Amino acid sequence: MLNSLITIDELLKAKEGEHYQFKEAKNRFDAGEAARCCCALANCGGGKLVFGITDKRPRKVVGSKAFDQPERTRKGLIDKLKVMVDFQLLYDQSGKRVLVFDVSSRPLGLPVQADGVAWWYEGDSLIPMPEEIRRGIYDEIGFDFSGSICTAAGYSDLDENAIEDFRARWIEKSGNKRLSNLSIKQLLHDCEAMTDDGITYAALILFGKRESLGRLLPQAEIVFEYRSSNVSGPANQREEFRMGFFACYNRLWELINLRNDIQHYQDGFFVYDIPAFNESVVREAILNAVSHRNYQMAGSVFVRQYQEKLIVESPGGFPHGISLDNILDRQVPRNRRIAEILALCGLVERSGQGMNIIYEMSIKEAKQLPDFTGTDDSFVSLTLSGLVLDKKMLSVINKIGNERLDSLTTTDFLAINALYYEKPLNENMHLRLKHLTEMGIVEHVSRNKYVLARSLYSAAGKTGIHTRRVGLDRETNKELLLKHIHDKGDEGAPLKELQQVLPGHNRGQIQVLLRELRKDGRTHCVGNTSAARWFEGPEDKA
Repeated sequence: MLNSLITIDELLKAKEGEHYQFKEAKNRFDAGEAARCCCALANCGGGKLVFGITDKRPRKVVGSKAFDQPERTRKGLIDKLKVMVDFQLLYDQSGKRVLVFDVSSRPLGLPVQADGVAWWYEGDSLIPMPEEIRRGIYDEIGFDFSGSICTAAGYSDLDENAIEDFRARWIEKSGNKRLSNLSIKQLLHDCEAMTDDGITYAALILFGKRESLGRLLPQAEIVFEYRSSNVSGPANQREEFRMGFFACYNRLWELINLRNDIQHYQDGFFVYDIPAFNESVVREAILNAVSHRNYQMAGSVFVRQYQEKLIVESPGGFPHGISLDNILDRQVPRNRRIAEILALCGLVERSGQGMNIIYEMSIKEAKQLPDFTGTDDSFVSLTLSGLVLDKKMLSVINKIGNERLDSLTTTDFLAINALYYEKPLNENMHLRLKHLTEMGIVEHVSRNKYVLARSLYSAAGKTGIHTRRVGLDRETNKELLLKHIHDKGDEGAPLKELQQVLPGHNRGQIQVLLRELRKDGRTHCVGNTSAARWFEGPEDKA
């Protein structure tokens, strides 16, 4: 859970307002209204949306049948709001169902939107976020270059075709057909690419003409290069895009896809094709570069494609407060205005969390995790591998199935990946192991030991690895010790030999097993220290 688990008694005593919202919803509840409520909770710092409890005091449990598949509803809320949502199911003594959606806080410096509106709670009232609140949120991370005005720019510096591409995407994302009737200038005002004071740098970066960018912001450029090998020298192909992003983003993907080799993977009777470069991953990597690069620094964004890897480089280090340790958990857009405009039309999937998609897809396609080697305070370098590391991992992912995969968090994917490749898990991954165990993806072997479920290793043809990682069960281990002791007969077996029988156990663990066998009367020990020998049968007390 995002926050600690809560009880029905605690909910009955909680104060409704910006952090708790109660809905009876005895039979159903509108999904759009639920999204708006969760949006407002996120904007107010996070909170809980509760179904099945009355909102008026004294509160009582009435039970709710709303959202009978909360996993699917949770995924829909995450996709719409771009913030983390979890849920908890509770039942009172009479069996009445209470559903609690736990919504995380909005990103630093960026309001959460539902269908293009940033909702807010004023007491118990759900309203569009007041402008003074919105501006206060923007001020949290300081100056936004992309939202500042380029005083030398005019409306004629913008490419209307690029703007129309944005309009079409905004309509498709929002379903708001009225956007088609707006003039271009009004459209730019509504998305805040243009204000009464003039054209913003965001407008130039996203919609600017080539000659205008060359004059006003020449570093707003994306350079594509293809190289058939790692040997230095001129690229085999090079194209420069000094134009608004909406005028070139599709062409960038076309160039990459021209040499996008397909790797074939067979699982039973089915054959799957895995491209070297996944389209959604590539687009997210480029969008991150456009959204987060420092436009006040010289230098272009470079997209360098090789046969087996793709490197995206951008000027400016990570935004303030972001590091490799928290890149999947913290959202701090360097260029808020650009991020918001991209979010309006659906190009940015998770409001600054496109990196989560990159990590998840890398694991789903059994590829190496994103590599940030070469990144420093003034430069970000992201390398995406195009090679499938282990096709057996694809069988594991296929066995988990889309329904379970859709309910996993990025940390869940990382934990699965670490367990498969037998790598250490960090603290966040350990916190998700209980949930993965409940889903049948992971098995709890001992106090601090978890492995992937046997069914997943079986799908990959690696049940032997499962057996090795789980280890033989306690009784089997004792039988192996007893068999060796039996074979030694009157000679007896020293502890040193018994350690060879179970090389995966230390001296103390074997002594515990031997004491249990002695307690059961199945073996006994004669002598002390290194001269001690273990014999079959109970100790002779005559």
